[in-house]
Amino acid sequence: MKRFLISLAAAAVLLPAAYAQTTTNPGAKVDPKNNKVGKPVVEKPKEKLMSREDLRSCLTTVKSNDAEAGAIKSIEAAYKEEHAKLLAEKPLLSQRSADLVAEVNQIKQDREALIQSGEAIKANASKLDKEALKKAQDEYQAKAIAMDPRIEAANKSKDAYIAESKAFDLRIDAHNKMREELNARIDKHMDATEDWKAACAKKKYDEADEIAIKKELAAQAK
Repeated sequence: MKRFLISLAAAAVLLPAAYAQTTTNPGAKVDPKNNKVGKPVVEKPKEKLMSREDLRSCLTTVKSNDAEAGAIKSIEAAYKEEHAKLLAEKPLLSQRSADLVAEVNQIKQDREALIQSGEAIKANASKLDKEALKKAQDEYQAKAIAMDPRIEAANKSKDAYIAESKAFDLRIDAHNKMREELNARIDKHMDATEDWKAACAKKKYDEADEIAIKKELAAQAK
């Protein structure tokens, strides 16, 4: 039995039935009674079938193309998942940067105000009695001590932000590289599919060859 070879990776390709060409027999006999030309002889041209080797190559390519299509689909899913994560994390990282800048600026302002208050205490020390001076100095000292953990926390936050920002940039670089490699792989797969169509589509083959080749491929896969 003759069949058409259809690629699973190119299932949209429909193979039309072969057209049998009709030729008129120039030597058709004339019936002397009714002087009518006899029924023309319809000759069907001999159909050329694919060789078993070519069919094996086509079937193997179909299997390879289908496997590649599945791999590309998985990579695309991973790419989209990472893309969504990056889009969601970027504004959060930007907000952290803004909050950190605001905190550092506030600490600078508070520190400057504290320094000025200390200078004012020194300048007015002679005008204050002992008890008032000690109270002002104690308040200054308490504010200075409270400033240290704020500065330390801000520095830790800054270091953590810088590390996470660098890691985020590396993820973006890897993501962009993944996109380029994925696009190149898709282009290569599409070229391979077009090559298969040119070599195998619309070609007839013997069903017995197909059965034998599929058995061979199944045995090889074990």
